[in-house]
Amino acid sequence: GSSLLTGPEGLMAKERENLKRLKCLRRYRQRYGVEALLHRQLKERRMLATDGAAQQAHTTRSSQRCLAFVDDVRCSNQSLPMTRHCLTHICQDTNQTLFKPCQGSEEVPCNKPVPVSLSENPCCPLHLRLPPQMYVPEQVLAVPEELEAAPTDLYLSAAELQPTESLPLEFSD
Repeated sequence: GSSLLTGPEGLMAKERENLKRLKCLRRYRQRYGVEALLHRQLKERRMLATDGAAQQAHTTRSSQRCLAFVDDVRCSNQSLPMTRHCLTHICQDTNQTLFKPCQGSEEVPCNKPVPVSLSENPCCPLHLRLPPQMYVPEQVLAVPEELEAAPTDLYLSAAELQPTESLPLEFSD
């Protein structure tokens, strides 16, 4: 293999063509110039992202934490992707349109953020009003009292129902 790559002397035209193709195939997937530089940088970024220490440093950045303050203490929850607030405080962001606070009921007010859906006033699962029941149970038929209080001596017992004689069966044509 390596002696073929040293020089084309003594090779026939077909062998030279095959050698040229072989050299092209060897460098077919290799990157050169700017493409090679960008590929190496991408590989380095991926290596840093997969390291455990780099992953922890990435999640504790200030841009990943919620910007809301509760009693002069900054929220320590992780913010939602592409936002600056966590799920609890997302309604404080005036520019967002995906969440609305739950209205709750008159007795129990609720400000839990709820995703906006097709309904006019979205509610959390606790305050969700269920649609009316579509299944109506059947009415139980009332049994007249005279049937319930019927005497039991009108009924035959199992012993009385047994035939006492065995009668031959006759078939007629």
